Amino acid sequence: MKELINIVIVGHVDHGKSTLVGRLLYDTNSLPTDKYEKVKRICREQGKAFEYAFLLDAFEEEQKQGITIDVARIRFSTKRRDYVIIDTPGHKEFLKNMFSGASSADIGILLIDAAEGVQEQSKQHAYLLHLLGIEHIIVVINKMDLVEHSRKVFTQIKREYAAYAKTLSLTIKAFVPVVAQSGCNIFKRHKKMQWYKGHTVCELLDAVYLKKHIEKRPLRIFVQDIYKFDQKRIIAGRIESGEIHVGDEILFSPGNRVGRVKSIEVWPSSKKKKISAHNGESIALTLESQLFVERGQILSHAEHPPYLANEFEATMFWLGNEPLQRMQGYHLRLGTQDVECRIEKIKTIISAGGDYSSGGEHINRYDAAEIIIKTKKPIAFDDFSTIQETGRFVIIDHHVVSGGGRALLGAYPNLRESGNDVIKSKNISWHFSKVTNEERQLRYKHKGAVIWLTGLSGSGKSTIATELEKKLFNKGIHVFVLDGDNIRHGLNANLGFSPDDRAENIRRIGEVAKLFAEAGFIVITAFISPYTSGRDMMRKRVGEKFIEVYLNCPLSVCEKRDSKGLYKKARAGELQEFTGISAPYESPQHPEILIRTDTMSIEKSVQRIVAYLKKKSIAMQHTAVD
Repeated sequence: MKELINIVIVGHVDHGKSTLVGRLLYDTNSLPTDKYEKVKRICREQGKAFEYAFLLDAFEEEQKQGITIDVARIRFSTKRRDYVIIDTPGHKEFLKNMFSGASSADIGILLIDAAEGVQEQSKQHAYLLHLLGIEHIIVVINKMDLVEHSRKVFTQIKREYAAYAKTLSLTIKAFVPVVAQSGCNIFKRHKKMQWYKGHTVCELLDAVYLKKHIEKRPLRIFVQDIYKFDQKRIIAGRIESGEIHVGDEILFSPGNRVGRVKSIEVWPSSKKKKISAHNGESIALTLESQLFVERGQILSHAEHPPYLANEFEATMFWLGNEPLQRMQGYHLRLGTQDVECRIEKIKTIISAGGDYSSGGEHINRYDAAEIIIKTKKPIAFDDFSTIQETGRFVIIDHHVVSGGGRALLGAYPNLRESGNDVIKSKNISWHFSKVTNEERQLRYKHKGAVIWLTGLSGSGKSTIATELEKKLFNKGIHVFVLDGDNIRHGLNANLGFSPDDRAENIRRIGEVAKLFAEAGFIVITAFISPYTSGRDMMRKRVGEKFIEVYLNCPLSVCEKRDSKGLYKKARAGELQEFTGISAPYESPQHPEILIRTDTMSIEKSVQRIVAYLKKKSIAMQHTAVD
C-alpha cells in the first residue's frame, strides 16, 4: 500500500491554483476517463482554449466566474505515493474555507504569479501555513511565460519571499518556476527554462520525508459520540495519533476516568476480531466496565495523558468580519470539545505584512497575534509542537468560524497533565460506612450540606461564615467553617495563585467539604473561587447538598474594606494574579442565594442563609435555627 499524503495549495486569486491542480491530475493519469473529453467539449462550446482548471471545478457557477469558491479534495498518484489535494480559495472572503481545508495537510504548495509578484495575501497565506504547523512548504512561481521565462524575475521573487519567510522562522523547502497551463516543471522540464537545475513539482512532492508518519506518538482520539447498540455501549471517534489495542488501559480527559478496552467493533460483523487500530482510522470500541463518557473528551493511554487547563498561551489568525475584542465572549472548538472562552491578554500582534506591535484591546481582520486564552471550563489539549492534531483550535463568533490557532504551553510550562489526578493503583477501592445518611440525620436532627460562599476579597465571606457558624452551633447544629486562608496554611500550602493552582485549590477544598457533608455536617466554605468552572465542578461532585451563596459587593466597596492592604498592593503591581485587579472574577449566574453585602448587614445576611436552610428542610428541627 502506498503512503497517503495530504497537500494544501494556497495562493492569491488568479495565480493559477486550479490550473496547477488540473495539470497534476492530467500529467499523472489520475483523471476519470470521461473527464478530459467533457472539459474539452465545454471549452470548445465557450470558444476557449483548453482550461485545465475546469478539470477541477465542480460547479457551473465557478466555471462562469473563473474562480474557485470552495475547498475541493482531489486524489492523484505517482509511482511512489498517493496524494489528496486540498485545493483552497484565494479570495479573502473564502479564507475561512482555506483554514478548514489546510487543517490536515502534510505539505503546503504556495503559488505566486510571476507577473504580479509577492502580494499581501501571499504573505497572509505563508503565516497561515506557519500557524497550522505545515513544515514542508514548496513555493511555485507560476506563469513564467508572462515574464519570458526570466531567471532574473524568478530570483527576485525568491529572494523577497525567502526574506519574509525568515521573519516567521518558516522554512521553504524549494522554489520552482513553472508554467502550469503548459505543464512546464510540473511533471516534466521545459527547454525554455534550462537555467533551472532543480526538481519538478512532482519530484519534490515524492522526495519530502515525513517524519510524523514513522514516529510513534502518544494515543489521541477525539470522542465523537456514544451509541447503544445490541446491549453494548459503543464509543466512536477518530485516532488522531498513536495506536490502540484490545486490553489497553485508557484515560478520558477532561474527567480523568480510566477504563480498559474490551473490543474494537467492526461492521459488518466478522468472525475475525479486530484487536488493534492505528493513526487515521475512525473506530468504535467498548469498555470492560461502564464509565460516564461524553462527546468532546480526548481518549489517551493513562501513562501519556494530554494537558488539562482553562488558561494557556496560543498564536492565532483572525478572520472575523469584526475585530476580535479582548475579554469578549467567544466559543473555542478543539477537536470535538466546544467551550466558552475569552482572550485574556493580547501579547503581540503580527500584521499581514509581517510587522510586529505590542498587544492591545483588539485584533483586526487578517492579523495574527500571540495571546493568552481562557476557557470557561478546563479543556484537554497538547502543545502544538508535540501533537498538532490536539493542539489546533478554532474560535467561533456568533456561530461562525472566525479564527484559528495553535495552543502552546508558553507562559504556563508547568501545566498539570490530566492524568495526574488519576488513581494509579488498582489495589485502592472505596470503603462504605456502616452508618447511613438517614441514621446521621436522625442523630444530628439535620441534613449534611455544603454552603459555598463566593465573592471578591472584602465582600464579607469570612465574617459571614464565622457568624453563621456560631449561630448554627448555638442551636445544636453540627457545623464547621473551611476558610481560604486557613486551608492555605496546611492542606494547600504547596499551591500558588496561577490559574492551574487555583483550580487545584478549589478541587481539594471541594473534596474535603464533600466528606464533611457526607459525615452529616453543615460545612461552610469561605473562598473567592473566582472561576465558574471550578464551582460547577464542585456542584457536580457534591450534588444536591451544594448551596452556592454569592456575596455580591462592588469592587470599590471591597477596596474600601481592604483591612489587609491587598488591593493597594495589587494596584501597585506587588501582587500578581489578584482577583478583581489582575485576575478575573466570574460572577455566579444562578446561585441558590444572592446577598448584596454592600447594603445588607451581617446579621440580615446570616438570617437569609438560615431561612434558606429552613425552607429546604436541611435543618429538620426548625426551632433549632430560629
